[in-house]
Amino acid sequence: MTICLISHPDCALHEMGAHHPECPERLGSIQNQLITSGLDYVLLHHEAPLASREQLYRVHDTDYVEQIFQKAPEFDRAWLDPDTSMNPHSLGAALHAAGAAVQAVDLVMSGQSSAAFCNVRPPGHHAEHNAAMGFCIFNNVAVGAAHAMQAHQLKRVAIVDFDVHHGNGTEDIFRDNPDVLFCSTFQHPFYPHTGAEMDSEHTVNVPLSAGADGPAFRSAVEMQWLPRLEAFKPELIFISAGFDAHLEDDMGGLGLQEKDYAWVTEEIKKIADRHADGRIVSVLEGGYALSALGRSVVAHIKALLG
Repeated sequence: MTICLISHPDCALHEMGAHHPECPERLGSIQNQLITSGLDYVLLHHEAPLASREQLYRVHDTDYVEQIFQKAPEFDRAWLDPDTSMNPHSLGAALHAAGAAVQAVDLVMSGQSSAAFCNVRPPGHHAEHNAAMGFCIFNNVAVGAAHAMQAHQLKRVAIVDFDVHHGNGTEDIFRDNPDVLFCSTFQHPFYPHTGAEMDSEHTVNVPLSAGADGPAFRSAVEMQWLPRLEAFKPELIFISAGFDAHLEDDMGGLGLQEKDYAWVTEEIKKIADRHADGRIVSVLEGGYALSALGRSVVAHIKALLG
């Protein structure tokens, strides 16, 4: 099985100030753990292209996209919301992060790779169709999913999101699109304080109480995600791979460990193997305890490799 790792050096140039948890060192911690584990040498490395405006327009309002381009600073910093800012390199990083998801789709749909992991930042799942928030500028997974439907004519695309925070942006973009099944687990009540009331034929939100551990997470996935995914029969599965539900990550209050990320990835892979020719595109979201983040990504990619 061939797995691609997609990234770009510009993703490490985006920074939002000293002590901001969404820091460039996140990518380095992942890369270091991949090298230490030996995985780096079996992955196919690709440099992410820039997403085009047309690709962004499929999921974001035209005016919003243009505002981001206009606000991108030549010097200093521009704030998009209280948690999210841009430095002179941020626009390029965000375009490469979204472009990575597009490239990943093309690689798995062409058969050049079975699956892909996008080691990129800024993350994306909080970015709504017309708003940046929660460290996110463009919704990378949404851009990739829209590209899969537009360029490859897919009719059933699933997005699964196991970040500690609800993927409100992804839900906002696809809530009225029956061709996308969105499955999310997240701590609740917690930022961004959405998702607990929303459920439909193509949205599966599973709130978890603070302190929920691996067995609670696995039970929720088994009972609520997996039957819906099986019935949906996705042609391609995206993973919003947030690792901030880890026991060591003080960004949230859940208790997952590497073995839980490996388990959920294995379960997702089984469904992808049955219905999507194994095609999975995984895109980094949260994860701020650097050692735990790197170890969790290694467990995740090992499970993708099977």
